[in-house]
Amino acid sequence: MTSVFDAPIDAGEGPQFVVDQGVLRENFEKLRRAADGVPLRLASKSVRVRSILEWGLEQDGVCGLLVYSAAEALWLVENGAHDVVIAYPSVDVATMAMVAQNDTARREITFMVDLPEHLEMIGRIGREHGCELRVSLDVDASLRIGRLSLGVHRSSVHTAEEAGEFARLASETEGVRLVGIMMYEAQVAGVADATPVHRLIKRRSVQELEVRRGAVRRAVEQYTDLEFVNGGGTGSVHLTGNDGVVTDIAVGSGLFTSTFFDNYRDLTTKAAAYFVSPVVRRPSESVVVTFSGGYLASGVGNSSRMPTPVWPEGLRYFGQEGPGEVQTPLRGPGTRGLAIGDNVWFRHTKAGEACERFDTVHVVEGGRVIETVPTYRGEGKNFG
Repeated sequence: MTSVFDAPIDAGEGPQFVVDQGVLRENFEKLRRAADGVPLRLASKSVRVRSILEWGLEQDGVCGLLVYSAAEALWLVENGAHDVVIAYPSVDVATMAMVAQNDTARREITFMVDLPEHLEMIGRIGREHGCELRVSLDVDASLRIGRLSLGVHRSSVHTAEEAGEFARLASETEGVRLVGIMMYEAQVAGVADATPVHRLIKRRSVQELEVRRGAVRRAVEQYTDLEFVNGGGTGSVHLTGNDGVVTDIAVGSGLFTSTFFDNYRDLTTKAAAYFVSPVVRRPSESVVVTFSGGYLASGVGNSSRMPTPVWPEGLRYFGQEGPGEVQTPLRGPGTRGLAIGDNVWFRHTKAGEACERFDTVHVVEGGRVIETVPTYRGEGKNFG
């Protein structure tokens, strides 16, 4: 039986990025089933390959995209994407103005807000162009226990009362129209559940959000008709939609399933993305060196942010070196049999971040490359 590792990847010019198409599709089906009928919204930051996002938009059960940049949103819509929500506030007034002048973009793009300053900035653009720009309210979904906040630092709006007051302000701001709510529970979706403490935090968070998210929606709907309530992520896709409030669930990392998600007990997706680097040195019988490969993931710097060598099995880093800028030494029983020019396969810690290192993706099925497509970078795009 052939595997992705049988694919003839030429990494002579440098490391190459590979996606296993069969596993990618299986992962999508698992995520769709886990959502249990709630539509999925694909998170572009975890993919960063336009052709894969376009494929996703064609699948049943996908309602749109969740992107990370205003310029990215406009570019994707200009290339045919629909229902594009920008997950983070933007101060890119130039792109806002271009959206305001484009009928399709104005209809398909939603900006994220959580401060009065956001409303005023976007509203000013809308007023200048005689239109209303779509906005969504980002509500803090962290779990608060006394003075302790478990989650991520995102929105200034936390309670239903604060959300209602913000919706009132939006309704009075000419040039904007509040159409959605986003509540991303990072302490559930973005934290592994390998320990009892983490599992307890997740249970508490889910219980609290089932009550608060509904209260937030009711408070906001006193002032506007909502088109969507977004929540969740790959790590919570099986939980987020249970409250009957959320209308779509964000997923992205589960398509590629990077090593960050290896310790999620309820997640059954598998690795679909790799980068491949050739052996260029053998300093000793038990050591090989591959070219480049120091593609560390964002977040708090520690060994969990390093890429993981996965094929051949039995490879590990040296503690004093790790993956390097221009070379990566490896040791272990997996070095036996490796010759100069042979490929070593790695998995990245984060899903889409690795694509910022590569111009193309080799799509593999049945042990062969069936197509090579550009990443965002390969199309000349860098959105941050």
